[in-house]
Parts: sequence; C-alpha cells; structure tokens
Amino acid sequence: MSALQALGEALVDVDPARLRELELPERLAEAIAATRRIKQHEARRRQMQFIGRLMRDVEAEPIRARLAEWTDAPRREKARLQATERWRARLLVDGAALDELCLEFPAADRDAFARLVELAQREQSRGGRPHAYRELFRALGTLVSGSRQQHG
Repeated sequence: MSALQALGEALVDVDPARLRELELPERLAEAIAATRRIKQHEARRRQMQFIGRLMRDVEAEPIRARLAEWTDAPRREKARLQATERWRARLLVDGAALDELCLEFPAADRDAFARLVELAQREQSRGGRPHAYRELFRALGTLVSGSRQQHG
C-alpha cells in the first residue's frame, strides 16, 4: 500500500503532458490533478492516501518502468555526449585513437573519420571556424548512439 502511495506521489510530480501518455484511469488522473491544487498539508496528505487507494486498481509495474525510463533518459544522453566528447578529444591528439575507434565501433568509416580529424586539426591550428570540429562531433555522436542502441 505504501509503495503504491509513493508511486502515486511520484505521479503528482510528473508533467501533465507526460502523465497523459500513461493513459491512467480518469478517476486517478483527476485525483492527481486535484492534488496539485491542494496546498494545505493535511488535505494534501489525505488526497495522497486516496491516490494510494486508487493505485490498487492500476497495474503499477508499467508505470514504474515508464517513470524510470523518463528519469534515466537525461542520464543516458549526458553519458552519450560525454563519450562523444572524449572520443573527439582523443582523436585530435592521439594518432592511435582512430584505430581504437574502429576496433570499438566496427561500423565506423575509417576514411571519413580520418578526413574529419585532419580537417578539424587544421582548423584548430589555424584558429578557423570549427566546422569540421563540429562535424566530427556529430559523426561520433551518431556512431556512439548507434552502438548504444544495438547493445542496450
């Protein structure tokens, strides 16, 4: 019961647009919306208990999984961006990094990455606009994303 109430409390904090994606029963959705308007502590506590009771009639696991997915998505994206940036930094300073990249990501087009790395290094040395530098990041991001989708 307390686990269902805690899940209900988590639903109160979810953005209303996202909440609609869960396709909750109308009565539960209305109770959640009403809770957002309640400011008085005791009234809110009673409303949360009511939500806990309504949660008994709902299959909780898919809701938990969806909330976890929404919570986890920003972390995964941050990790992907960090991995992409690490690869770009390594490629620009370490000649062996391109071989390592191709070993880790067999789908990588070695010639295309070699060309982008060379252009980005040239841009950096001349202090030019970072077109190839950005293009290298985009290409690496696509490569890293594709690999994560296949593995995870």
